[in-house]
Amino acid sequence: MEPEIDAVAVLATWEALEAQRRSSMREAGVARPELIRGQTGLQFFEAMFAGALPYPPIGETLGFLPVEVEFGRAVFQGRPSHQHLNPLGTVHGGWIATLLDSCVGCAVHSTLAAGKGYTTVELKVNYVRAVTERLPMVRAVGQVIHAGGRLATADGRLVGPDGKLYAHASTTCMIFDTP
Repeated sequence: MEPEIDAVAVLATWEALEAQRRSSMREAGVARPELIRGQTGLQFFEAMFAGALPYPPIGETLGFLPVEVEFGRAVFQGRPSHQHLNPLGTVHGGWIATLLDSCVGCAVHSTLAAGKGYTTVELKVNYVRAVTERLPMVRAVGQVIHAGGRLATADGRLVGPDGKLYAHASTTCMIFDTP
């Protein structure tokens, strides 16, 4: 039997990490090429978390942000809200897919050497249960499965503070040299 999860404590931990990240990161924007040239993927995220680089504007638009990145792993958190609802009153699958795409893509990004870039070739999402605005926060955790010279793959899971799985995804990314 699995131990019971204290959802209130988990949510408090997630909210504290979000507040910490928001206080250290600067405004949303796009990093200028000269600021990231020569950095590894992991160095890019470290600079973003330190406030030296902006965080992605899509996070502002859709209400989520990266909260943890280490080599081969990326975690994003989001708050389902009324603006994300489809006509049936559940969170639109596109919002969920975007959150999962972000965590799996950034997990791949974190493994890149300096001078390398990536793009998503394929994203597959499985929706396990409905996400509603009653859910205070969700967390998308991406983990690299394989990082090769030309292709990388990663899996991601979208969970609530109670540990329930809401969706999961897999991606294939193409790795390339940046100019």
